[in-house]
Amino acid sequence: MKEKEVVTIEAGAGGEKSSELISEIRKILKVKGAWKNLDDDGAVLDLAPTLSLKRRGRTMKFGQMSKLVFTTDAFIVDPIFFPGGDIGKIAMTGTINDLAMMGAKPLGISLSLVIEEGFPKEDLRKILSSINKVSEETGVPIVTGDTKVTEKGKIDKIEITTAGIGVAERVIESGGAKPGDVVIASGDLGEHAVALLAARFNYQTKIKSDCKTLEKEIRAVGKYLTSAKDPTRGGSAAVLNEIAEKSKVKIVLEENKLPFKKDTIAISELLGIDKFSFPSEGRFVGTVSEKNAGRILKILTKFNKEAKIIGRIEKGKGVFLKTNLGAVKKIEVPRGKLIPRIC
Repeated sequence: MKEKEVVTIEAGAGGEKSSELISEIRKILKVKGAWKNLDDDGAVLDLAPTLSLKRRGRTMKFGQMSKLVFTTDAFIVDPIFFPGGDIGKIAMTGTINDLAMMGAKPLGISLSLVIEEGFPKEDLRKILSSINKVSEETGVPIVTGDTKVTEKGKIDKIEITTAGIGVAERVIESGGAKPGDVVIASGDLGEHAVALLAARFNYQTKIKSDCKTLEKEIRAVGKYLTSAKDPTRGGSAAVLNEIAEKSKVKIVLEENKLPFKKDTIAISELLGIDKFSFPSEGRFVGTVSEKNAGRILKILTKFNKEAKIIGRIEKGKGVFLKTNLGAVKKIEVPRGKLIPRIC
């Protein structure tokens, strides 16, 4: 008798199994119409020639090539409160970042809450306050939503689903890296994973989640980026392999330039989890031509002093790490059991 196929927890952690599940879903849901960039962080639709929108009292005008960017995400975080944030903060920042990474100005967010019966109202108010704080700080409003309450035990505390729309004049894609480009990280990576793991297992660390919005950084350097992705589920290993595959190039990182703090490396070694699979929620990895690298780095260090060049783009395929001893190791797409319920 054939064993029944089931969805495993690994399929939600951002690695190889996630890609397999998403590919299967896409084969069944055959998307038609004028939407583009269906395998990026947001789908893109060309807009009518002229569009004017108001945000924070200012009128924004978009030209002939304006594009609507639409994204959606679901959040099941454990624990829901962690050093540096909570499920509400990550829901808002995650959706705003998905739009920003596509080069879009975020215009509005939808918010859907599924709440378990018996969930403390004090905790709900804290989560909503975090959502409102991000909304006020960024000027991106919550414009619609829905709320459901389910029986105790049907879900784990609270689940949040968000969707966002924005407008871009130039879409940043993950497949534009070219040989000769350099790879830049906007700050040290993996700190969101470290913060959640420390909270789960009661480890002592000073690291807080890197959860923050990226709109200002991308607005400042977006026109120079040849490709970019934020390393959420699956971490830098997943996004670098995606950039390499879509761009049909080889990425070579240098060990002495890796963007990981000592605590991140220590927890990676302690738990036996590859640090390259640790997610971030307020960082991005991008590629830029060598002539613009210094300019971008100067801008990014104003936002985060840990921004740095971490590697180069070459002809070939795959992602590799050049060690301090001169050896070259391949960085694979994350496989096996990763970190579930991270975002």
